[in-house]
This record gives sequence, C-alpha cells and structure tokens, in this order.
Amino acid sequence: MQQFTSDALLEAYGRGRRDFRGVTAIAISLFEADLRQIDLSGSCLDQIYMPYGNLSLARLQEASLVQAQLSDSILYRADLALASITRTNLSRADLRHTNLKGVKLAGSDLSGANLSGANLAGADLEGCKLMGARLDGAVLKGTNLSRCNLFRAAGVEFEGCYCDTSTILPNGYHHGL
Repeated sequence: MQQFTSDALLEAYGRGRRDFRGVTAIAISLFEADLRQIDLSGSCLDQIYMPYGNLSLARLQEASLVQAQLSDSILYRADLALASITRTNLSRADLRHTNLKGVKLAGSDLSGANLSGANLAGADLEGCKLMGARLDGAVLKGTNLSRCNLFRAAGVEFEGCYCDTSTILPNGYHHGL
C-alpha cells in the first residue's frame, strides 16, 4: 500500500489524479478538503480528520475509516459498501443516497446526519447514536440496530431490521417494552 500525507494527497488530487485505490493515509488532516469523485476503495484511512469535507460521489468500497472524524462532511451518493467505519464521528454529515450496504458502523455517531434514501441493507449499526437523524426512504433491511439511540430520528422504517430491548426508538421508548 502506498502511503500518503495530507499534502501529497491534496497535491496529487489537485493535479487531476482521482484513483487512490488501496492507499494508506492514517491520521492525516484534511479539514474542509474537497475530494469529490475520488476513488479510495480498499484504502486505510483510519483516524482521518476531515470535518466539513466533501466526498460526494466518492468510491470508498471496502475502505477502513475506523475512528475517523467526518462530522459535517458531505458524502452525497458516495459508495461505502462493505467499508469499516466503526467508532467514527459522522454527526450532521450529508449521507443522502449513499451506498452503505453491509458497512460496519458499530459505535459511530450519526447524530443529526441525513441518511435519506441511503442503502443500509445488512449494515451493522450496533451501538450507534442516531439522535435526530433523517432516515426517510432509507433501506434498513437486515440492518442491526441493537443498542442504537434513535431518539427524535425521522422517517425510520423498522420492518426487516434487527432491534432489541436496548434500542431506543424515536419516541424515546425502548423497543419491545
């Protein structure tokens, strides 16, 4: 895997490079970076710091973004299928129409995130914070929502997903109690 610093990645992107598949860029700072349509499939981006960034239409399939800071970022129509995004901050992120099929988001913060139209089929969201999140039209078939906090989340359709008694529903009550 080729290793990148934030400066090297931004410079290569600025010169027109979009294919960064399989690179390593651990704990780099990309505050407010605009990386639309970048391909980081299979890359290791653990602990990346990218609040207010733009990853619209990015390809991040099977990438690792463990403990990343992506609050207030735009990931509109990005493809994160089978990615590992555990313990990541995605609060207030724009994830509309994003492909999150089979993604591992366990322990992540998605408070206030917009997941309208997102595909979360088969995703693991165990222990996620989804307070105030928008899930209108989101596909949740086979999604694990155990231990999730969905207080004041909007547009949640629970049919076909897994909840347990530790799941906090949008109305503040625990599932099944």
